[in-house]
Amino acid sequence: DVQLVESGGGLVQTGGSLRLSCVASGFTFDDYVIGWFRQAPGKEREGVACISNSDGTTYYGDSMKGRFTISSDKAKNTVYLQMDSLQPEDTADYFCAADKGQGAQAIVLWWWTLHRGGMDYWGKGTLVTVST
Repeated sequence: DVQLVESGGGLVQTGGSLRLSCVASGFTFDDYVIGWFRQAPGKEREGVACISNSDGTTYYGDSMKGRFTISSDKAKNTVYLQMDSLQPEDTADYFCAADKGQGAQAIVLWWWTLHRGGMDYWGKGTLVTVST
């Protein structure tokens, strides 16, 4: 069975850091772009970052650049999201999602698919709460 399992969320103070993990199973890791999106109550889904596991190409949402870092460990079939300088507006449920494809074009497609719908796989999410 295909699974994406997120972990690492929690409560952190403003300015703090968290590292989220997304463990993938049931599909060929290198064949997919895996990324993170978040959703806060009453707000629209927002793309955070994604990575092409075949070549390491990454892309970040504008408000995350310089604060968040996405990476992957092929040996562990895991994608990480290092989040630094967290702010209260980062509070949300964070989900990882996978879409089949490789390279820069697949990165663009992942981002488009996030908003259009039709992502191949996604997890159940992990809650990040940033206190003031």
